[in-house]
Amino acid sequence: MPFNKDIDGLANEREFCRYLNRKKVKEVHPIFQDLLEALYGKLTGEEVIVTSVNYAKQKSDIYIRINNIIKGISIKKGVKNSVHIEKVSEFIKFLNTQDIPNDIINEILKYHYADGTTDGTGKKRISSKEYKEKHQDKLDLINSYFSQNDIVKNAIDRFVLIGNNSDKSIDAIIYGVLEDFVWITKEEIIDIILKHKDIKRTGLSFGPLFYQPMARCLNYNPKLEYARHYIQIKWYHLSDAIIEVMNNRCKSQLLRN
Repeated sequence: MPFNKDIDGLANEREFCRYLNRKKVKEVHPIFQDLLEALYGKLTGEEVIVTSVNYAKQKSDIYIRINNIIKGISIKKGVKNSVHIEKVSEFIKFLNTQDIPNDIINEILKYHYADGTTDGTGKKRISSKEYKEKHQDKLDLINSYFSQNDIVKNAIDRFVLIGNNSDKSIDAIIYGVLEDFVWITKEEIIDIILKHKDIKRTGLSFGPLFYQPMARCLNYNPKLEYARHYIQIKWYHLSDAIIEVMNNRCKSQLLRN
């Protein structure tokens, strides 16, 4: 699999940190130099890079400092990337700030729990597939709200760039491992998600950012019951999105030259 190897997420972040730390810009691989110039503007190459891992559960996994200017980087790898997890109660508070009507919020909760209730107390639970077969019209209605430009922009902030426990945005995403990776800046993240905000889907999503329960717990496993009360946001085709952005970036550079 491209952009991947047998290494966990934290170890992957540390590898990026170790490689970059205390090197001059001119000493790192050209793909890093391209990223650093996208973040910092034109550099001489003599600047020293200082890095650190962010051990807090925030969107920035590592920090890069050059000339005392700090940039936050999110690092992803693997497939079906989960970019955000939070309690469904906190998610509903977010939806309230977006002026989504209460009847629509109730429909979202019914989909989330899929047991006939809005609080997870129902006796019979059904799968996401079965719920869609019975209530696709209601999911389409919810998505008509989730596709609104301002709501998608605020979702990008909460789920990808800033989160719900920080006030600082990431500046870029690196996808992959040290030997094989691609990257995308904050501005490009916003542009590519908005570009695809009206994608066709049967589930709920803010464009390519798909919403789902952390677990439906259809087998009533008591160890997983807590997960029914959490949501997760997945960016399933993150690598494809970044490659699309990189191709567009290359075309723009060719036109300028």
